[in-house]
Amino acid sequence: MTYIVIVAFVAILGSLAAALVFMMRGGSTSDNPAEPPRKNHMARALAFRVGFSILLFLVVLISYWMGWIEPTGLPLKG
Repeated sequence: MTYIVIVAFVAILGSLAAALVFMMRGGSTSDNPAEPPRKNHMARALAFRVGFSILLFLVVLISYWMGWIEPTGLPLKG
């Protein structure tokens, strides 16, 4: 389970970094005016990030329901 969470976080951060790169480039990939500009790459990268985040949340939620993981934390003083 730990490896799945690590891979999901790496995918989330990777897609966020890709969106940053696409944003900084401004949509143009080359100086050739004959080549059509590449569009919506930043939006697609951010959509993948949202998808990975939702998938990670669902995996953790299902894992909790199945009993594969248990909540831990500070003990309650009572």
